[in-house]
Amino acid sequence: MIALLTGIIAHKEPDLVILDVGGVGYRVQIPFSTYFELPDEGEKATLHIHTNVKEDAINLYGFRSATEKSFFQLLLTVSGVGPKLARDILSNCQVGDLASALTRGDIARLSSIPGIGKKTAERLILELKDKTAKLDITAHRASGLTVTPGAGIRDDVSSALINLGYKEAQVNKVLGDLAPPDGATMETVLKLALKQLMK
Repeated sequence: MIALLTGIIAHKEPDLVILDVGGVGYRVQIPFSTYFELPDEGEKATLHIHTNVKEDAINLYGFRSATEKSFFQLLLTVSGVGPKLARDILSNCQVGDLASALTRGDIARLSSIPGIGKKTAERLILELKDKTAKLDITAHRASGLTVTPGAGIRDDVSSALINLGYKEAQVNKVLGDLAPPDGATMETVLKLALKQLMK
């Protein structure tokens, strides 16, 4: 079972990275939080890997920190939460904030995550509240910069957010409210848009 990969980033997108390890390209699915911390394509990176084996596929999920991987695996212990939903949860809520919401029993915060309804939020709290309280997790918050997307970048960010489960109207409103500076990268715009959507 693959638990850790170190290699060169051959390609990266907001939800996946192809890591070249000794000439073999591993396709690794990632949450946005990991994407934001990755170096540029062509540079070396290490990912903590969770290997998900199904009858017809082997899927790799990668994380920049062991804590994030542990929390991902904790989410998988909840009935009805599969790897894709667990990844999407971590894409929409940083580990520290998620741990806080679970220990507080904050159903409203958890229900605001795309793909999570009230019943799933209640189940997450019921099954993970005590386990989360035992973990030593500190919140990592994004900086409060204001940014604006250019047309091409805006389309890419919009597509990424819609694929993550946000409604198109909601995404368009948030992107429309961001004030564009010169030279804003897709990564920066995506991070700031997510920050607004998570409020």
